[in-house]
Amino acid sequence: MKSINRIATILSLILLITGCNSNKSNQISDFDIIHGNQDKLTQVIIYDVFTPPVASRLYVYSSLASYEALRFKNEGAASITAKLKGFGKMPEPEAGKTYDFTLAATRSFFDVVRKVKVFSVDSLTSWEEKVYKNFKTKLDEETFTRSAAFGDSVAKVILKRANGDGYLQSRGKQKYLGSNDPGKWRPTPPDYLDGIEWCWNTMQTMVMDSASLFKPVPPPPFSMDTNSVYYKGVKEVYDINTNLTQEQKDIARYWDDNPMVIEHSGHLMFANKKITPGGHWMGIAAIASKQSGADEVKTAKAYAYTALALYESFIACWDEKYRSSYVRPVTVINESMDRVWLPFLQTPPFPEYTSGHSNISACSAVALTSLFGNNFAFQDTSDMRYIGMQRHFNSFEEAAAEASVSRIYGGIHYRFTADISSYQGKKLGEFLVKKLENQ
Repeated sequence: MKSINRIATILSLILLITGCNSNKSNQISDFDIIHGNQDKLTQVIIYDVFTPPVASRLYVYSSLASYEALRFKNEGAASITAKLKGFGKMPEPEAGKTYDFTLAATRSFFDVVRKVKVFSVDSLTSWEEKVYKNFKTKLDEETFTRSAAFGDSVAKVILKRANGDGYLQSRGKQKYLGSNDPGKWRPTPPDYLDGIEWCWNTMQTMVMDSASLFKPVPPPPFSMDTNSVYYKGVKEVYDINTNLTQEQKDIARYWDDNPMVIEHSGHLMFANKKITPGGHWMGIAAIASKQSGADEVKTAKAYAYTALALYESFIACWDEKYRSSYVRPVTVINESMDRVWLPFLQTPPFPEYTSGHSNISACSAVALTSLFGNNFAFQDTSDMRYIGMQRHFNSFEEAAAEASVSRIYGGIHYRFTADISSYQGKKLGEFLVKKLENQ
């Protein structure tokens, strides 16, 4: 009888140890939670097909919410929103009380995501439930409740700012169809869609004093004189696109990041959903954080800095787009050079000048360089799951430069536009970092 009891005791201990090990193995690290939250948002943005400017708004508010709740995990980590325009004072944890700030950051992140006009919120539920279950296995009920409530209180301050940033007023505006005047933008083939987000410059900025703070020089005057700057620019686009090398095609395709390419096959049409340009740079922020061994707080900071760069540069870029309302290459080439020509990439539905890719990439590169250094070499796998491609870069600046030139290879931007836009984005990035770092 004693031997039977002894065996039963041993078996019970084995089951207990196995169960404990199983619980530990099922737990998600704080580091993976912060990255997982961002990844789930990117998947929703792709599924819901948000425009690139709108996607940047989702990224910035949710990333700031995550950082502001998480920063208390590292003593001395300063508030970012305190240096920005339009945010109220952030709550602080109660002294002497225990918190799990990764839980607070997750709660704040998803509170904001769910209320800043994301449609497919149900697709987030399974991940959230998994994460909250993860916390409940290691926290007592009081700490769990207190941490979640702190995250809610941070989200309320973020959402108050979001609710008054001009987004709701920008919805339901009349269509922007451009002009048939020479040199002016009008809907482009093959789908001739109206211009999107034409009043995005009315959004409340967070860093800039106004949308036009970094207003670029006007684009070259439209002229089909063969000696004019404009004609040489459009002729270059045509010549490059009729003789693209495989490397140029790969670069154009890699940085396309068109959230909804409309494919045509005979009489059939279908949409091919992909990551947005902003989503690509948020992916690069994730890669840099993981590769550098950044802790959770620096990781959240990298996301917040990148999202801020995206948000501000989209506002600055769109401000100029609809001021100059500059004609796309395909329009001029079809009317004056080759009526059946189409660019390698599908032309997005908004004016040409300035280039969004060039602008946001340069700005994001400056923001990331401020955190990870000038010569941060990395393998960019951000697009692997979407288009099965990856590329290596020796710095964020090198990646931004390739993103910019890709739009020339794609046949949708002139070289002078790409160059001026990169300069605009770089200057904005330097201004942003100086403000955030109080330099």
